[in-house]
Amino acid sequence: MKQCRQTELERDLTALLGRDNCLFSLEDLWTYSFDASKQRALPDAVVFPLCTDQVCAVMAYAHEHGIPVVPRGAGSGLTGGAVPAHGGIVMVLERMNKIIELDTDNLCAVVETGVVTALLQAAAAKAGLFYPPDPASQAFSTIGGNIAENAGGMRAAKYGVTKQYVLGLEVVLPNGDLIKLGSKCIKDVAGYSMTELFVGSEGTFGIITQAIVKLVTLPETVKTLAVCFGSIQDAGRVVPQVLKSGVVPCTLEFIDAACLKAVLDVDPLHGCEHQIHGSTKAMLLIEVDGSAQVVEKDAQTILDICRESNMLSFRLAQTAKERESLWQVRRSIHGAIMGLCPKWLEEDISVPPASIPLMLEKLQDLAQKENLRILCFGHYADGNIHLSASEQEAPLTAERARTVKGLIFSETVKLGGRIAAEHGIGTAKKEYLGLNLDDATLNFAMKLKQMVDPKGLLNPGKVFPEKVWNSAYGLD
Repeated sequence: MKQCRQTELERDLTALLGRDNCLFSLEDLWTYSFDASKQRALPDAVVFPLCTDQVCAVMAYAHEHGIPVVPRGAGSGLTGGAVPAHGGIVMVLERMNKIIELDTDNLCAVVETGVVTALLQAAAAKAGLFYPPDPASQAFSTIGGNIAENAGGMRAAKYGVTKQYVLGLEVVLPNGDLIKLGSKCIKDVAGYSMTELFVGSEGTFGIITQAIVKLVTLPETVKTLAVCFGSIQDAGRVVPQVLKSGVVPCTLEFIDAACLKAVLDVDPLHGCEHQIHGSTKAMLLIEVDGSAQVVEKDAQTILDICRESNMLSFRLAQTAKERESLWQVRRSIHGAIMGLCPKWLEEDISVPPASIPLMLEKLQDLAQKENLRILCFGHYADGNIHLSASEQEAPLTAERARTVKGLIFSETVKLGGRIAAEHGIGTAKKEYLGLNLDDATLNFAMKLKQMVDPKGLLNPGKVFPEKVWNSAYGLD
């Protein structure tokens, strides 16, 4: 941005928000130039609105002057959604962090966009209630970011993902207008159902400032099992049988042998290593929750199915400490594999749950053919695979990573899968979106984008392939 324009921008934003809520120095701009994807692009300003009126004011100003705006929660996204790809203003919403209302009679909460997910969960739990969505980033990610990405997590098999819990939204449009969608009502057909349009829109349609989210009653108890198998096929047979039995696990995680080895090599897991059978090629980490009687019965049903599927061993947590020890295996994966390679190609894909064993076979075939390391874990019951790929002894080059990513996505789509399960598209996957969406669908999505953002100023450069974006906004 030219110096005279930059000076005007600093003056005007300071007038709108106050000096303490704006950043303009180069070192501060670099701090907000990236997210967890590690992609970088330098913004021209960073602002921290304190209320919806200030969000409206900044958006109206940016719309008038043709300045891009990128909304940001905690910056924990893995696909570049909070990276200011076209420069402009990064709008950090973390200071709008009030739990406005915890409505225990109607089982819902009204929250500002910057409320940290774990803090909402803790507040609900104190009232005997439960906010189920549990992305791995819940300790620091925000409700607004979760809604923008339609975040999932390990409890999605039973409780669903974020979209199932959004009853209403307050949204600021790209021109600064404020709209209010949805309500606390369970039945609500007053006009089009527009709330869902903004869930999973990755900050490209509007900026969420408040949300009404659904809560449920806190489960009475929970049981946690770790079950070891000699093959991913044996483990895979468990999942459809469990679901057909009528048992709906709260979580049903899988961890492959390579991930288990990495964790065991790095950390003794507080004595948990003796719980993992030496011949294990896949481990399922399963939880059931609900009333004590139902949980006891469900856990026994799952164990019976696992025995029929040739399990090697199992461990049923008897105490909170033992449960934490079992979950430490799952939580340690990411840190453990970083000890094997400093930089991985990390992908988040989904396939129909019954296709997970075949997809994992295809990934291992790909690893052998391309001489790669591919490590996998994820959410078995909802078909979500998290994978990390590298060369045998080094990270992938950028060109090689693009090739490998294309091969992984191609195999995913062949099985009826999707290239993004819960991490979004952002900039990292936008050029591959055509693998899942045909031209007519992409064009319809772009028409919606143009309708709400005719100037293309809100989080530009995200979701849509470059060719589609340029054509729509006359940048060819």
